[in-house]
Amino acid sequence: MDAVWMCTLSKFADDTKLRGVVDTLAAIQQDLDRLESWAERNLMRFNKGKCRVLHLGRNNPMHQYRVRADLLESSSVERDLGVLVDDRLTMSQQCALAAKKASGILGCIKRSMASRSREVLLPFYSALSEAPSGVLRPVLGSHFKKDEKLLERVQRRATRIMRGLEHLSYEERLRELGFFSLEKRKLRGDLRNAYKYLKGGCQEDGARLF
Repeated sequence: MDAVWMCTLSKFADDTKLRGVVDTLAAIQQDLDRLESWAERNLMRFNKGKCRVLHLGRNNPMHQYRVRADLLESSSVERDLGVLVDDRLTMSQQCALAAKKASGILGCIKRSMASRSREVLLPFYSALSEAPSGVLRPVLGSHFKKDEKLLERVQRRATRIMRGLEHLSYEERLRELGFFSLEKRKLRGDLRNAYKYLKGGCQEDGARLF
């Protein structure tokens, strides 16, 4: 793609994303036309049925865009590399999906595992929440208390099914297991990132963020 793009073009596997500031209708539409022409020259085509427009910003003029003669549908939420992003750039729908999936996995563990010892159940829960691909990880990207509480309820359930901890409070169960609440884990991650920025451990200019 050797054309001069007015917007930012991103490609990953078979996904193509075009984004830009919509001061005028022309910029994004012209780049869409360039994309379609490029695809035709290379004997490819975009699946127009899967193309969506995600309008961001309070004062967005909500222009309609087209690929050739076909108008593209607008959407309030789209999946980007496995993560749901809505038109307010919040993680709420992703957190709700993660909580539902985690609850289902917990139910499956509870029904299929005869043992309730922490030695048996802890590795399963760690895979559920601590691993980079764990389903509870989206809480680290959420800025809303309601999302944190939704995912926290999953951890409450997980700690309660372990033998010997049933009658303890949530805080006591966490201490027994050596765990942090999701809220504290998020705070710990934020503090680590702040330290990296301020100590020059990241390439980005982090000092201006504080």
